[in-house]
Amino acid sequence: MTTEALYLSPTAKLPYCRGCGHSLVVRQLSNALERLGLPPRSIVLTTDIGCVGLADSLFPYLHTVHTTHGRSTAFATGMALADAAMEPQGLKPIVMIGDGGAMIGLLHLVHAAQLNVDITVLLHNNFMFGMTGGQHSALSPLNWVTATTPDGNSIPPLDILALLRTAHATFLARQFATSPDLATTIADAINYPGFSVVEIVELCTAYGTRWNQATGASLKEIADRQGYAIGELETEIERPTFRDLYRHEQNVRKPKRAKPPVPRLNTTAQLKNEVRVVLAGTAGERVQSAAALLCRAALSVGLYSTQKNDNPVTQGSGFSLSEICLSPKPIDYTGMECPDVVLAVSDEGWKELQANGTVAACREETLLFVDSQIEAHPPMGCVVPLPLRREANPKRAALAAIAAWLENNPLLPPEAWDAALAADPAERRAESLAALEVGRRLGGECVKSS
Repeated sequence: MTTEALYLSPTAKLPYCRGCGHSLVVRQLSNALERLGLPPRSIVLTTDIGCVGLADSLFPYLHTVHTTHGRSTAFATGMALADAAMEPQGLKPIVMIGDGGAMIGLLHLVHAAQLNVDITVLLHNNFMFGMTGGQHSALSPLNWVTATTPDGNSIPPLDILALLRTAHATFLARQFATSPDLATTIADAINYPGFSVVEIVELCTAYGTRWNQATGASLKEIADRQGYAIGELETEIERPTFRDLYRHEQNVRKPKRAKPPVPRLNTTAQLKNEVRVVLAGTAGERVQSAAALLCRAALSVGLYSTQKNDNPVTQGSGFSLSEICLSPKPIDYTGMECPDVVLAVSDEGWKELQANGTVAACREETLLFVDSQIEAHPPMGCVVPLPLRREANPKRAALAAIAAWLENNPLLPPEAWDAALAADPAERRAESLAALEVGRRLGGECVKSS
């Protein structure tokens, strides 16, 4: 097997139109890889939708990934991020993308440059979408005739390298597909430790040359007209690569103290059947953390538990809601068609329960513990009004509601709460214990009055 066969197939028949610059890029990429002598299986060739994607089968000795339109840079970036975190390292993603795909996936290019991941992007710029009929792209020169600009493009083209420079890209190059220096530039880009991009200026011989009376000799004139410099334009700025930063942070970062698991108690819960609870209140008032505490307490006595949360897009305003399922057996389905218990501690929470159908789904035996300020008139269920917000304060009301319910239905032993709170800071633990005490008292008074 020859050296060349390690990269480009020796029997490859290039599938491009006659005179297309893509053929030159494929051969020059193979030449660049020969110069570098990289192990073929250390290279991942990530191609985009379009004519550039036809390169996959031409490099049978490399890993190849054919992606969706515009996303090849994102796939390659993900590989580079994973390679930075894993052992052994040494993967080298190379992206082949057209000017159309680059614009569809522009943010992926910008993000890769910002991260400075070790990938090389070969951007085939033939000024149009060649595969789909010759439509103009964001890189089409002024007055360039395309299928969608038959009178000539009137929109100034984007200078992709100038844009990536603002994203702190540190290796930027532009070459003609016909340049004898293209293989050297590609090799330099691949060898560069960090994000590198080579914009390769060429012509689409199916549409570009025919509609614009252009030839390979016209490329320099087209580049000059747009003010595009040719060669390796930015290679001096030194930035740590993402791999360097990641490794440094791993070495200096203090190990996080892992939160201890909830201890398992030598006692059991008084729960024979599954129970489904809905807890609703106002965002920022610890509704979901109270639900999580209940789940931890249940786990400590051998129960199974699940928690599903809901809140508006605005995290700090509006309602906050948790659906909790407790069971002595594994929970196969976490849906909440008919709640057994509803705990509502604010008007906003109650309104959401009405809006999402929870109130309407209540059955005759459903228990509803609601704050006494709420005007709750469900069609079915037993309503127990309690002054939760007044007695426990709004940020403790949710946990107090849970304690009031359990005072009437002692499913968990008291020590379950001690186990659930064991990992919390002392101040937070004291607040939770105070909320539980208020809830137990209110729940006990409710039992006496009934």
